[in-house]
Amino acid sequence: MTISSSSARPGPLAGVRVVELAGIGPGPFAAMLLADLGADVIRVDRPQGPGLALAPAERDVMGRGRPSVAIDLKSERGIELVLELVEKADVLIEGYRPGVTERLGLGPDVCLERNPGLVYGRMTGWGQDGPLAHSAGHDINYISVAGGLDPLGPASAPAFPLNLLGDFGGGSMYLVTGVLAALTHSRATGEGQVVDAAITDGVAHLLAMAVTMQQNHVWDGRRGTNMLGGAVPFYDVYETSDGRWMSVGGLEPQFWAATEKLLADAGFGDLPDRNDPSRWDALRSRLREVFASRTQAEWSELFEGTDACVAPVVPLTEAYEHPHNVARGTYVEHHGIVQPAPAPRFSATPAELTTPPSRTGADTREALTAWGVDDVDGLLGDGTAVQTDPDENGTPS
Repeated sequence: MTISSSSARPGPLAGVRVVELAGIGPGPFAAMLLADLGADVIRVDRPQGPGLALAPAERDVMGRGRPSVAIDLKSERGIELVLELVEKADVLIEGYRPGVTERLGLGPDVCLERNPGLVYGRMTGWGQDGPLAHSAGHDINYISVAGGLDPLGPASAPAFPLNLLGDFGGGSMYLVTGVLAALTHSRATGEGQVVDAAITDGVAHLLAMAVTMQQNHVWDGRRGTNMLGGAVPFYDVYETSDGRWMSVGGLEPQFWAATEKLLADAGFGDLPDRNDPSRWDALRSRLREVFASRTQAEWSELFEGTDACVAPVVPLTEAYEHPHNVARGTYVEHHGIVQPAPAPRFSATPAELTTPPSRTGADTREALTAWGVDDVDGLLGDGTAVQTDPDENGTPS
């Protein structure tokens, strides 16, 4: 793996230097996003690697775009090495429980004393304070307390949306937004600050439209009664004859009219009136019969490219090859791994995928040298930093 200098990296964040204290879930995703957009991110791993690994490090898409440096954070010299990196950085992000970096000697006060313009991004589930701040939790717990889980799914039970809503939507995206906002302030004033990104806060913020609907009595707050949550038959999913599904999203009258016309042209012209709520059960039942009469491919051919707002529910493994995604390059194969391309897209400073994910500590020597650290050989010699063989995960070289 060749470590590129920040000036050579593509993307709108070229020249921004980030220290990532490696964790799991939303922290790595945020670091991946910053790296995708051109930031020069150095990932500080513990020599033993992360506590939870869903895949080998070199196959973990969220580890792409940045080198892995293994540092002993239990040693004074290891902490001093991280602080040396902090002095050279614009941003630090960490995802430990509140108080952990303070106990390590890497808390905000210490880091901001060494680098007053630093943006110190903190990613937690519950936030840095509050009665639950020091409790363990996972995505499903955070979105539960924030009010984001109860509305999801049918009336019978809540349905959790992978960890998209909490970890990555309410977590990573808000950490990145906060970091970039604080970076703008820092570059204008020289004043750094701490960004407290809590998943509970982010999920609550994402619920702005749901709160509006509930507060204005458009929705009573119960699961299955929201028009976007399964209450209406013209915004729902329907099984096809081959056991697949179609999504129907004809909320606006003009889009539903397009749906009705296409179905009528196909021989299904007897749909109950959607404008009469007393007929919604009958409409849903009829739509189930209609969609169950043909395959997903047949329905896709009928509706594709129209304004009917009807689309196939595509399995993830097939989404890689869906013609629209292929045309836009939404998924790409990079270093033998199929993965989502950087998003969003920029006209003047396009982002590109750079280096593939690394094994823990595989880039220690090269990355520390690229960041201008002195006596790298000495740091490796006394175990402060660990260089592993890129081909033998966890084996010191």
